[in-house]
Amino acid sequence: MLNKIQPTKGSLLISEPFMLDPNFKRSVVLLAEHNEEGTIGYVLNQRSNLLLKDVLPDCPDANFPIYVGGPVGADTLHFIHCCDERISGGQEISKGIFWGGNFETLLLLINSQQIDQEEIKFFVGYSGWEPEQLERELEQNSWLVTDNYKSAFVMNARNEEGLWKEIVANLGPRFAHIANFPENPLWN
Repeated sequence: MLNKIQPTKGSLLISEPFMLDPNFKRSVVLLAEHNEEGTIGYVLNQRSNLLLKDVLPDCPDANFPIYVGGPVGADTLHFIHCCDERISGGQEISKGIFWGGNFETLLLLINSQQIDQEEIKFFVGYSGWEPEQLERELEQNSWLVTDNYKSAFVMNARNEEGLWKEIVANLGPRFAHIANFPENPLWN
């Protein structure tokens, strides 16, 4: 599964088709940070059974789905969004996609129903790699990297199950056949 694109802030990591780690099986991870100090990202396609109202009592009507961002800091809540004009303080990680921001403003927007599910994604926990750990995993062909995607594609809350397949297929003909590999090679 060799590809030459290097990870950067805003890149997507696509797990190899037979990855056994249940945290990353057929996952797509958006990188929020990648530098000499390490890497932070969020799994985009592992929806939990929780809704935002389950973890934020101050938002009793918030039916926003919560995703499992990764195995690190499972008791923390994170968010990405595409509404920087309403939520100040976020860091742009890709064109039109921001990480974090003013939480008090976010709560006001949620409670006044001024933000839609297509504009924001919430995560419990995150994916983290120590310095050079991700590079070693890339050398072992555990991940593909792409930066060729649209922000609406990332924010679309209705695409969890097919996201991995769709991203792999969009990598081009060299990788498209991988999208149809069975999850377990013994099922072939």
